[in-house]
Amino acid sequence: MAGWGRPCHDGVVPHYEKPKPFDKVFNATVARLTRLGLSVWGSRVLRVKGRTSGLWRSNPVNVLTLDHRRYLVAPRGETEWVRNIRVAGGGELVVGRRVETVGAREVGDDDKVEVLRAYLRRWKFEVGKFFGGVSADSSDDDLRRIAPEHPVFEVTTTSAS
Repeated sequence: MAGWGRPCHDGVVPHYEKPKPFDKVFNATVARLTRLGLSVWGSRVLRVKGRTSGLWRSNPVNVLTLDHRRYLVAPRGETEWVRNIRVAGGGELVVGRRVETVGAREVGDDDKVEVLRAYLRRWKFEVGKFFGGVSADSSDDDLRRIAPEHPVFEVTTTSAS
C-alpha cells in the first residue's frame, strides 16, 4: 500500500478505510435508489473512467454544496474513485436519467477545514466513524490534522443532460 497517494497525518501510509459488509450493502442500496432517481440526502452516483482500464467505474457519493460551490469528500480516504478522478480530472454525476458531466479540482489541505466541517455536519450519521472522533464541532486544528486523510474535490459542471 505504501507508495501511492498522499500519506496520512502520521506521514507513513495513505489513509484508507476498507468497506465492511454492512457498508457494501448500504452503498449498493444508496446507489440503486440514486440510479432510480431518488437522491438520498444529496447522493449521486459518480462515474469516472478507470485510470488504467479506461472503463467506467461508479460509486455512490454525497455532493456537498457550500457557499455556492460543490464538493466531493472521500470519507474513506484514498479510494479507487479518488485515484481515478485525479487522473481523469472529472467524471459524471448521475441521478436517475440526469447525467451531469463535471470537472474536478482537488482542494489543498489548508482549504479543507470548512468543507470537512460542513460535510460532517450534514452526514455525520453516515460517515462520522471514518473521521477518528473528529466532528463538526471539533477545533480547526483537529480538522486540519485529519485533512490529509480525506481528499476533497471541488466539482464544476461542464455539461448536463
